[in-house]
Amino acid sequence: MDPLSDVLSLLKPRSYVSSGVDAGGAWSIQFPDQNKLIKCYAVVSGECWLAVEGVSIAAHLKKGDCFVLPSGRPFRLASDMTLPAEPASNYFPPPRPGAVVQINGGGDFSLVGSRFGVSGGHAAVLMGMLPPVVHIHSETEQAALRWSVERMMKELRDPEPGSFLIAQHLAHMMLVQALRLHVDEKGADRTGWLFGVADKQLGLAISAIHADPSYRWTLKALAECACMSRSAFAKKFRETIGSSPMEYVTRWRMLLAGDKLENSNDPVSAISFSLGYESESAFSTAFKRVMGTSPRQYGQRPIAISTDRASPVNGASLDHPA
Repeated sequence: MDPLSDVLSLLKPRSYVSSGVDAGGAWSIQFPDQNKLIKCYAVVSGECWLAVEGVSIAAHLKKGDCFVLPSGRPFRLASDMTLPAEPASNYFPPPRPGAVVQINGGGDFSLVGSRFGVSGGHAAVLMGMLPPVVHIHSETEQAALRWSVERMMKELRDPEPGSFLIAQHLAHMMLVQALRLHVDEKGADRTGWLFGVADKQLGLAISAIHADPSYRWTLKALAECACMSRSAFAKKFRETIGSSPMEYVTRWRMLLAGDKLENSNDPVSAISFSLGYESESAFSTAFKRVMGTSPRQYGQRPIAISTDRASPVNGASLDHPA
């Protein structure tokens, strides 16, 4: 698989919910951190503002716009950003599939979408590799994503045989489609893991790491994959990805190890060997440094699956309780 497919496959989307929001008058809603939740939305009518934690400029959403919140950060939706924000819990009860939450009687702005939870102790790290928000402006791409959102809503509202599988594939498709558009957007800040994967030089090295994570990678070998000098490659990699190439190799190995510890019965010794470590102790040291706990402690934890049923637009289907 390619690196993006690798990352999204480890996220293992599940626990799907779709619904909508119908707002009227003046309103401003703050949604809390949505740990392990990814949301995809389409604006049906009206307009509002979207502010995501860590993003300096609020996005002005209009009819037809679509947006995706892949990183689970707190966010705010408002008719007017100067209004004081109310907590989402004031308006959003636990969502029901197909439900529409009304704010101030509705009538001025409506939003529909789908959200899905992801699982695993490594989910936060993986989601951190994705952009905080993707705002889709192109009419052609809006139509394609909106179809996916509406189709998922139908499958969840009126389930038929195979509906869960369709919803699962639609979730992956919406996310991949939005991330591709994000990479292609002109004038965007070209830093972050996703832009590294899309880069013609860095992408070759990242793909090589993902294709053979157990290989004894060196800076020289990775630079050769990228057809660059070692110094130029190391500089560009850090500036784009935010870490050194060898730090990335280690982190990816540990994410794979975390997935195996949660989803297989393989002993730590076998996992360490499969990822290129000759000694279990060296692997355990690297794992604890990256994942914050020992491999055995990590494998004994209950698997955390996002089953949050009370996210605001979530019920409406955002990446946070929304």
